Amino acid sequence: MKLLDKYILQKFLTSYIFTVVMLVSVICVIDFTEKNDDFIKHDLGAWQIISEYYVNLFPYFANLLSPITVFIATVFVTARLAARTEIVAILSSGISFQRLLIPYLMGATIIGISIFGLIGWVIPNANKTRVAFEKAYIKNPYSFKGRNVHIKIGPNSYAYMESYDNVSNIGYRFALETIEGTLLKRRLTANTIQWDSTRKAWQLSAQLVHTFNGDKETLRSLPARDTTLNLYPKDFASTYRLAETLTLPELNRYIQQKIDRGADDTETYLIEKYERYSYPFAILILTTIGVILSSRKSRGGVGGQIALGFSLAFVFIIFVILSRNLALVGDLSPLVAAWVPSTVFTLIGAALYRLVPK
Repeated sequence: MKLLDKYILQKFLTSYIFTVVMLVSVICVIDFTEKNDDFIKHDLGAWQIISEYYVNLFPYFANLLSPITVFIATVFVTARLAARTEIVAILSSGISFQRLLIPYLMGATIIGISIFGLIGWVIPNANKTRVAFEKAYIKNPYSFKGRNVHIKIGPNSYAYMESYDNVSNIGYRFALETIEGTLLKRRLTANTIQWDSTRKAWQLSAQLVHTFNGDKETLRSLPARDTTLNLYPKDFASTYRLAETLTLPELNRYIQQKIDRGADDTETYLIEKYERYSYPFAILILTTIGVILSSRKSRGGVGGQIALGFSLAFVFIIFVILSRNLALVGDLSPLVAAWVPSTVFTLIGAALYRLVPK
């Protein structure tokens, strides 16, 4: 690594870390002022609030704002180099603009790999504690409101409940159907099904079992009994920020489970999965655009270029939100939605590289 590479890389990474710490700290202070009444209402101690909530909230916001922070750090470092005519001196010495980009891309790669590790494993584990804290002390108690719930629990088995009480873990008007192809082979019905937490099993009330064999139907009754099913109370629990609490392997397993059960709400989790892969690439693109835009000395000074960096980073986040919403309503596939912002900004970066004087 050349001396110039070390010089730019050090400035870039230190500026990025400083920007992250300052920006996220301000947001955490604002968040505290908004939630202080909830903390007081539940008589929470300072250590509990910090250790269970804000220690885990900090990396969440650091990742969420990474497009903004990396852009600001890039623009700040490059604009200051340009203001002191250091970039002019570098280019005049025979170093090409492409060569000048290398230390920035090295820094962006380090940040991108770090972010991928964080959003794949570290932040989801931190979010488990943070989300549990929010549900316990900030959010209103959760109540399952689903009606006429159908869940595939096996290759040919389908469970049905008219309603479910997640407080007492009781399902009403339960049915278990065995369907082979398009033919109904067996149907078990019970008025209630209740989860026994000590036995880890379901308690069925008295049941009626219909068995179908061609045109022949048999009917028999069974007394109340315990049974095990590929169905658990967590399937009816709150899904508040659930995708954010799953590590990448857990997210993959959860998506596959939903697909196997025939669920129609997999888009949220697929978007989360694909965005985790696209985010590090976005860091490279935004870093490149930041260098291109701020490599010339500006009469408006560094402040104007930093403001431009803020604006473009917010535009990127707006693209992320829009594409995510389009995927949720089914107008866009989750894979395309996750990569649309990076693709659009890649085209913008290529156009700026060709058109903007460097």
